[in-house]
Amino acid sequence: MQILQPPDWVKPRGYANGIAARGTLVFVAGHVGWDATKPDASGRPTWPALDFAGQTRQTLLNIVAVLKEAGAKPEHIVRLTWYVRDRDEYVAAWPAIGPIYKEIIGRHFPAMAALGVTALVEPEARLEIEATAVVPDP
Repeated sequence: MQILQPPDWVKPRGYANGIAARGTLVFVAGHVGWDATKPDASGRPTWPALDFAGQTRQTLLNIVAVLKEAGAKPEHIVRLTWYVRDRDEYVAAWPAIGPIYKEIIGRHFPAMAALGVTALVEPEARLEIEATAVVPDP
């Protein structure tokens, strides 16, 4: 994996401008902050947290669980796309999100985009994140 950083650009904080990688591509669908291991009485996943930081934690854990199924690890993520319902809520949660991100993903910062959206399919969801990873060839 190669971080793509033009030499005369300011180094980004918390993301990469681009990444080049070779290997097996892993595409992870958009995930929200529900816990699919703990369904409610109707069989739907439960929500361990309704706040933005708590949902970020569970969403990242969900992504890591899916990556594991492909033999991928957080450091193989090359791109994250965040869909947030409230930009101001997202920005206000940055101080809490940073430590959560580092705990689950580590100090690996892939290419990222964050988009403000008016709604998500799951009404309880504050955010949805999709991921792309590349598992290096042996």
